[in-house]
Amino acid sequence: MTDASAESLVAAARARLADAPRERIGDLQEGRRLLGIPRAPRIVARGTAWHLGVLLLTDDGVLATGDIVRSRAEVRRGFAAESQRRRAELSAAAARGGVPEGETVHIGWHPIDLARLDASSSPLAVREGETLVRWSAAGGYQPLSRYLEERIELVRHPPERA
Repeated sequence: MTDASAESLVAAARARLADAPRERIGDLQEGRRLLGIPRAPRIVARGTAWHLGVLLLTDDGVLATGDIVRSRAEVRRGFAAESQRRRAELSAAAARGGVPEGETVHIGWHPIDLARLDASSSPLAVREGETLVRWSAAGGYQPLSRYLEERIELVRHPPERA
């Protein structure tokens, strides 16, 4: 396989996912000052994508996933860890940005150029002419075709209670 085959695999994946549900993608905007008072940050919608593990497929691009946040109204509470506090702040930012409560939104994603795959900046790489995907930082690579097949099946037929 070559880089061009990665594009054809992605195009075929989009066709198979045409009627499958999508998830929101957005950007975190730090709050501007209004009359000198800082406003709270919010997540601004940037579109939708099919979530396929470490990849997000949009109508015209492929993105590497970042953080996934579920929208929740802001609630004051104590946290045992700073990471919990940050997640709660992001959830509240999603709600302030107009994401309906309980829905997920992807932030911190970055585009992948299928014509120039580089393993140092993407979960995709080309080795010996085959396009591969690294499904976790500690995991190994597997062929993109097999990865897409498995992920599309999970999107189209999710396990019970998923």
